[in-house]
Amino acid sequence: MSGEPNWPPYVKPGLSGTDRVGALLLTDTKPQAGGPPPMLEGLSERQIAEVIAIGRQRSLPRGATLFSQGTPHDGIYLVESGRVRVFYTAPSGREITLAIWHPGNFVGGPEVFGGGPHVWSGVAVTNVNALHLPGAALRDLVVEIPSLAIGIIEGLAFKGKCYSAMAQMLGTRSVTERLAHLLLHLSELYGMRQRDGILIATRFTHEDIAHMVGATRQWVTMSLRRLHLQGVVIVHKGNLTIAQPATLASIRDGSPIC
Repeated sequence: MSGEPNWPPYVKPGLSGTDRVGALLLTDTKPQAGGPPPMLEGLSERQIAEVIAIGRQRSLPRGATLFSQGTPHDGIYLVESGRVRVFYTAPSGREITLAIWHPGNFVGGPEVFGGGPHVWSGVAVTNVNALHLPGAALRDLVVEIPSLAIGIIEGLAFKGKCYSAMAQMLGTRSVTERLAHLLLHLSELYGMRQRDGILIATRFTHEDIAHMVGATRQWVTMSLRRLHLQGVVIVHKGNLTIAQPATLASIRDGSPIC
């Protein structure tokens, strides 16, 4: 067969630096909220084929574990479809979500070339296809393909800034402000304008939201109920609709809930 390969958008050769891949992150910075540059940005067809050739395809159903905290590193995973939640589990069993990564991102760092234990876990939020890139082979390729090395470095730098921003938010913002910030971010990423407000078209359980803002499920349930009674957010059959985004923005910026 002839013709151009049917590359996914995030691996198409010659992507410009303005193209980004999506991610759900607890951050104030707009570029970070939009996601990092694609890992394979600027690679030629031959170079992309070389990267794919060292990989092993993984298909996971929703809820399956891609890698586990404490287990040995063996390279990274390039998310091809679906979404992967990366999270840390404390000795108490309590979890904090670090990010939800969309297609085009790599997960499984920071030890991209293997070695040492995973410091967090990754689980499929939806059905996921991922390409496992083993550390030893990946190390050999970055020596040969400078653009691949740059993509990995930029990805690691992006993740470092994101996790730093999350730590700053956890330390300087109240949990109520973080909840308001997250709801607005979800409405930007997954929002569908309806007659009564902006529907968050992707469902998130109260436990999902709690893991992202650093709270308990019970606290999130009570807070959403309060916002619902005030008409700021509409909670109906597991769906969330932002009815008053301006009020939610005021809460995010420090105004108390009346």
